[in-house]
Amino acid sequence: MLQKCLLIFPVLLLMAQALQAVDSKRPNIVFIMSDDHANKAISAYGSDLLQTPQLDRLASEGMLFNNAFCTNSICGPSRAVILTGKYSHLNGFLVNETTRFDGSQTTFPKLFQEAGYDTAVIGKWHLGTEPTGFDYWDVLPGQGEYYDPEFISMGETLVHEGYATEIIAEKSVEWLRNRDSDKPFVLLSQHKAPHSSFNPSSKYRHHFDGHTFPEPANLFDDYAGRSEGASVSDMRIDPHLILQYQWDEKLEIPEGLVGKERTRWLYQWYMRRYLACVLSVDDAVGAVLDTLDELGLADNTIVVYTSDQGFFLGEHGWYDKRYMYEESLRMPFIVRYPPSIEPGSVEDRIVLNLDFAQTFLDYAGIQAPEDMQGRSLRPLLESQPVALWRQSMYYHFYEYPGWHYVKRHYGVRTDRFKLIRYYHDIEAWEMYDLETDPNEMANLADDPAYAAVRAGLEAELARLQSQYGDSPELAQEMVERYPHGSRPVWGRYSDLEPHGDLDGWRAAEEGSAPEE
Repeated sequence: MLQKCLLIFPVLLLMAQALQAVDSKRPNIVFIMSDDHANKAISAYGSDLLQTPQLDRLASEGMLFNNAFCTNSICGPSRAVILTGKYSHLNGFLVNETTRFDGSQTTFPKLFQEAGYDTAVIGKWHLGTEPTGFDYWDVLPGQGEYYDPEFISMGETLVHEGYATEIIAEKSVEWLRNRDSDKPFVLLSQHKAPHSSFNPSSKYRHHFDGHTFPEPANLFDDYAGRSEGASVSDMRIDPHLILQYQWDEKLEIPEGLVGKERTRWLYQWYMRRYLACVLSVDDAVGAVLDTLDELGLADNTIVVYTSDQGFFLGEHGWYDKRYMYEESLRMPFIVRYPPSIEPGSVEDRIVLNLDFAQTFLDYAGIQAPEDMQGRSLRPLLESQPVALWRQSMYYHFYEYPGWHYVKRHYGVRTDRFKLIRYYHDIEAWEMYDLETDPNEMANLADDPAYAAVRAGLEAELARLQSQYGDSPELAQEMVERYPHGSRPVWGRYSDLEPHGDLDGWRAAEEGSAPEE
């Protein structure tokens, strides 16, 4: 018996060593995601608004994607697409609040967990149900708060003193230091910032005081020639920013400001707060990168930085997101993995948040489910020749009536053109030539000179809807199933009176200010 044991022990030892060797080769993944971070607010993307040295460092050591797009530009739904690799109509999370994420469905963290990875999510979750597929989770409830936020840690709610972005960074670093070092890992470090209400940390609260930011060329867009889909939303810096934040003690508009001068003042107020929030996110990225270096993990860790969608920084006179216009549709996406990604490389082909799950699974050698709808980006990341890559992308936004009252719409974008159809209580089309009109000011949908282009885009739109299991009929079915998005009980910003009945409004929201 003893002899048998002596024979078996070396075999078991060799098996354990082999498994450990396999684990040492499987890459770790650190996925850092902010909320509402516009490409224009990252200096690696050529921003003239601020410097983001830590994100620039990541880009200089990895690959920066110029044409990364989301499929539904709203917080929770974009996160659901990233987790599942499926469009919103298939993963079931179409809009914030009205729908909830079904945590029983397959997600990439679950597949990593099943493959022996240590998995964790820290920070903003915003999917309406508890996280699944994670060995450890510590998340903000709902949108979360910037100052002294509550966190739900494995079911237990605790208040933490401090600033949310800094706390999330600290928690992420702590988890990296104390994780199960015998396993490869996946960490999702997800920030609330720079989402509204754009509350900066004490470190950066006055960083941009007195600084004047350049105005976008279409800050005073009058939507001439565009459809009602563009003109009737509640997203204008003036007046909707005032109506949303009129009770914010920090919003004190100088007396006597009217017209364009008031809009200009509000734009600067907004930009100073938004960009100050971004600086804290940049610091948080640096803290994680430094920790990976310190722990000797950088060489075998895929580090990703992205946002759940883009954001308007005054373009078309707007703040917020939701639209299929470029500023909202486009996401930052930067990836570093020293063994196979050329430092300082840039990729211009169209990629989607739909692709993230399959990319991570590919690098870990985990089989992706057949019903995932994206594509692994590994060939692009490794600069391999790819014969056929996507030439277009499909977008679908559902949250209407809801926050900011952006109409439901879907559309197709190619490298040069974009076609959008607004529906529900409107029937309108918009089409843009992104080469000659990058600011999307001239609607060509009814221009006879572009009739052939529109016909081609309509055919491509129908093809993509068929490919992804969507259709105009299903869109109408979703209207009937979910007749409104996450519509506030108190109505819409346009219905509020400036400095009106604060007590009655707060009572309708059960004591909390409006926050989308």
